Amino acid sequence: MTLVMGTPSKMKANVVTLENKAAGSIELDDGVFGLPSRPDVLHQVVRWQLAKRQAGTHKTKGVSEVRGTTAKPFAQKGTGRARRGTNRAPQMRGGGTVFGPVVRSHGHSLNKKVRALGLKTALSDKQREGKLVIVDQATMKDAKTGGLSATLKKLGLTSALVIDGTTTDNNFLRAAANIAEIDLLPAQGANVYDIMRRDTLVLTKAAVDQLQARLS
Repeated sequence: MTLVMGTPSKMKANVVTLENKAAGSIELDDGVFGLPSRPDVLHQVVRWQLAKRQAGTHKTKGVSEVRGTTAKPFAQKGTGRARRGTNRAPQMRGGGTVFGPVVRSHGHSLNKKVRALGLKTALSDKQREGKLVIVDQATMKDAKTGGLSATLKKLGLTSALVIDGTTTDNNFLRAAANIAEIDLLPAQGANVYDIMRRDTLVLTKAAVDQLQARLS
């Protein structure tokens, strides 16, 4: 992507069509697409995202939950054996687990400003690396995977996240579903993890406007 410097707080980026033909230019806000790299912030945001996705449904039974008799197995004294109050003790076969995992949420809080900075940093990194492509729109006449695959080859895309405006085109979504490493999200779904896991970021003009309005 060729960048032309505009005003001190803006830069211009070329816009292309899905057929890789020129379609004008658009202004990018330096405060969203021109920030320095912050690997520490990206790490925090990705950890926060992935922690929320963990199910946390793993569980083992403690002594009080194991099914079995509550009777004392043998007398406390006089047998010469180590005292034991239950056959459900952890050292016994089939006994309970000590400090085993319980159902819980792995999610943790993260400051909104850090989350916003992480998204702006991810966008800025793609722009700086030349892996940001801006298209006029992401729509297709037919939901044909072959047609979309050929179109993406014209743009040189093999691993890309496409972010559209408020809604996504249903034909584009259905066609992209069968192509490996090609994802499509609405602007409100833009997130650091999905941006980083694909090589190229493709934004529509509507997505640029919405992201800049959201993050400026």
